[in-house]
Amino acid sequence: MKNLKIAIQKSGRLNEKSVQLLKNCGLDFENYKSSLITSVSNFNLEILFLRDDDIPGYVEEGIADLGIVGENVIDETESNVAYLQRLGFGKCTLKLAIPRDSKISDLKDLNGKSIATSYPVILKNFLEEYKINADIQTISGSVEIAPGLGLSDAICDIVSTGGTLKSNGLKPFADVRKSEAILIAREGLEENEILMELLQRIQSVLRAKETKYVVLNVEKNNLEKVTELLKGVKSPTVVPLAEEGWVAVHTVISEDDFWGKINKLKSVGAQGIVVMPIEKIIL
Repeated sequence: MKNLKIAIQKSGRLNEKSVQLLKNCGLDFENYKSSLITSVSNFNLEILFLRDDDIPGYVEEGIADLGIVGENVIDETESNVAYLQRLGFGKCTLKLAIPRDSKISDLKDLNGKSIATSYPVILKNFLEEYKINADIQTISGSVEIAPGLGLSDAICDIVSTGGTLKSNGLKPFADVRKSEAILIAREGLEENEILMELLQRIQSVLRAKETKYVVLNVEKNNLEKVTELLKGVKSPTVVPLAEEGWVAVHTVISEDDFWGKINKLKSVGAQGIVVMPIEKIIL
């Protein structure tokens, strides 16, 4: 069976988590730091390590079959690829930012102004949507220094924590688009057998990341109250304990859901609550 090729970022903010995701899927590969391509020894897959800006184009042209890349890069390159799965990491927001002492207070105030960005396509589409006529200055890297150098009145750039904006005397002004890492594929590959297995593995890892395995003890007369609070993948498993009148309840639930219910569980008699991580969930 012919190997598929998946392109991931060689270095940068998505590299480490992309590699970790593939490792968590049980894929065995080495030397990704020192090579542009590596083979997976236990799966029909080869991994290409590329610049993130090149990934959508490589996938669109069929040089790579799959890719892991930020939504913002796909939009900026205007690539025609299939979206397969949101991956839950690499989350950020493309924002407009202005100097802290700027008199700009509304989007319409950007009319006639100059905006520096590394994302001219996304910014152009945003400005057209809001019928704003501004001058787009395309800059590669260090966009935040443009207002301080008198090159622009505002910037449009990726913001994760906001620390870089603050250190350059800027403040967020408006959100342009949100982004996260996406698994993409070339058109027509969606029903490929290897892809279907890889996608199943990825989805099982993502489900496990969002859930926890919970075990607790409760008296039988309080069991119904506890199980009402624990709506998991399926109905909880109930196992009798050696102590008469007591049972252990096993279930899988969302971590966020659990922390919102822990006090309620205790109030209806749950004891000895144990919360454990899950490696994978296959439905």
